[in-house]
Amino acid sequence: MIRYLVLVFSVFAFTLAVHAVAVDEKPLADPVQEARARALMKEFRCLVCQNQSIEDSNAELAQDLRMIVRERIALGDSSDNVRAYMVDRYGDWVLLRPPLKSSTYFLWGSPFLVVLIILLVVMRKRRSAAAVPQPLSDDETARLAQLLEDDT
Repeated sequence: MIRYLVLVFSVFAFTLAVHAVAVDEKPLADPVQEARARALMKEFRCLVCQNQSIEDSNAELAQDLRMIVRERIALGDSSDNVRAYMVDRYGDWVLLRPPLKSSTYFLWGSPFLVVLIILLVVMRKRRSAAAVPQPLSDDETARLAQLLEDDT
């Protein structure tokens, strides 16, 4: 009976941990500003997790960045001003969708470049595999005949 209770308690404790979510202590009082702040938070990358937005991340740095976004919105900054503030402070890396500009051409073009290289390698291998073999020269034919006679 005690084992059963320990098992039930353990399962209950672990299920609570699974549903744990980072909660910001002080959302903005104005629901319109809070909605705008949350929409902006989805655009910024968590610098710790790197593939999560700061809205979804539980990292302390993400919480700090959420606080900064809320502060900027509360001060009356526009969404573009908040983006510019974050980019000035952390660079284009903070944006989940970095802009297309000369410094990010390689970033945007690298997937296409990798696919192109793979296609070229595959085409080259197919072409070399389908190549017609050259006929044997007279010397090679004589050598082959001699080897076949030696085996018998």
